[in-house]
Amino acid sequence: MTNTTEPESTKTIMISADHGLAIVYFLQTDVVQTLLDRGFRVVVLTDDGVTEKMRQKFNHPNLFFEGLRLDAARKYFEACQHNRQYWLHFLRWMGGSDSVNTNAIDSHLRQMAFETSLRGKVLMPGIRAAVRLLRKSRKCRQKLVRSQEKYTPVIYADLFEKYKPNLLVTSTAGWRLDRYLMREAARHGVQSCYAVIGWDNPSSYRLPGAKVQWATCWSEIQKKELVDGADWASERVHVGGIPTYDGYFTQKWRIPREEYFRMHGLDLERKLISFACSFVTFSPNYQDIEALAELVVNEELSQPAQLLIRLHPNHFMPGTLYEKEAQQIRELVKRSPYLHLVEPVPLGGDLGFYSGEDMPEKDSMMAWSDVFCTVYSTMVVETAIHDRPVISVCIDAPGGWNTPGKFDLSLSEIGEWPTHERFRNANAGKVVFDKASLKRELNAALEAPDAERTQRERFIIDECSFTDGSSGRRTGEYLASLAEKGTYGMKLRYHDEPVDPDS
Repeated sequence: MTNTTEPESTKTIMISADHGLAIVYFLQTDVVQTLLDRGFRVVVLTDDGVTEKMRQKFNHPNLFFEGLRLDAARKYFEACQHNRQYWLHFLRWMGGSDSVNTNAIDSHLRQMAFETSLRGKVLMPGIRAAVRLLRKSRKCRQKLVRSQEKYTPVIYADLFEKYKPNLLVTSTAGWRLDRYLMREAARHGVQSCYAVIGWDNPSSYRLPGAKVQWATCWSEIQKKELVDGADWASERVHVGGIPTYDGYFTQKWRIPREEYFRMHGLDLERKLISFACSFVTFSPNYQDIEALAELVVNEELSQPAQLLIRLHPNHFMPGTLYEKEAQQIRELVKRSPYLHLVEPVPLGGDLGFYSGEDMPEKDSMMAWSDVFCTVYSTMVVETAIHDRPVISVCIDAPGGWNTPGKFDLSLSEIGEWPTHERFRNANAGKVVFDKASLKRELNAALEAPDAERTQRERFIIDECSFTDGSSGRRTGEYLASLAEKGTYGMKLRYHDEPVDPDS
């Protein structure tokens, strides 16, 4: 692939893909392919450590890869009025309107108040007061978002000059280090579009970290969260579905059952119960796994079964409690019959684990499970797509992490979080809080796997909008329409300003 740029008459879309799921969303769906088919030049910014790997894997004469320069972004965050930037970021996170369920971000606020430094504890009463004001005042929220423009470094100027993009697309609304890229884009008069990649993103993170104009999300539910919770103008939010799940609907990643079972040493004659770890930031998962393991190993279920455990990406953070839990899980698997473990496939650089390399594994694990268990993770949506029974296992760990200075949140407390509440209200699966209930619901699911099929189908339509594998194309076409109207150096509006009919 050549490194020369196309003629300036070619419309250009720049994409920030700063983690593995963003790579899947944009490059392993029809999103980027739709843009290339429409004649756009696409420039993907990703982790510097994997740009060459990406060039080789996704080779196209109109597709370019550049480094995200995250080290430079981190240095700017640390060096330029770090404390002020830190608290501005925190206020954006916590300060969305309380017209939308705030239970998830309230839990993070509790964590901050508990784990922060002595200086932070002194500041917390003022921070809480500011959060209360922001949640009630649209004007204050607008002022906060606009105040961030002061912190705009010069990290990407050469890339904007080289490519002169008509549109920047990001996988967050500036909640990560992509905020600096977005702010520079605004300085160069480049419009931005936020693509919602995570199910809980609109409810767990609130105010944008830069001047951004457009958003594309999964569903009308997420659109309402953006409009009511973060002041987005309704006409600036597009419902395009979730491209990442197109492959589930079309079954393009599916590994045949016999082959998948052979990969993990599974018994074709035993029922497969799977557990995907999640939520390890606030609570251990080990007590859930231990309860499942005892039921399986001691043959306490109505049918012979085996347990396949999938670790969470946080389990691979060196030197953490989560890493210790992962080792505890490995030891349990080694000494127990009928227990098996899924380890991650890292993409490389800072893109983390369970990236695009992992989609066949993930798809097949859900497809061939007789019952799928987790802790309200996004995989309750993904497993419902696979039409498998889902159980959210929320057994509390006595004492939590039992670590001084570490905030704990009981799993029984999190049912009111926005996405968790929707799963429960949809009756798309079961929620259990103790081993006896877990045994009862596992047996019920093994005996009648189709009992909640209608509710699962309704849940998927509500959360994903499109179930025909068309979300990648729909999203790509929307991004193309924005880029067609965009010009480098254009006058920009904010996400909360109505669309100008003359623009």
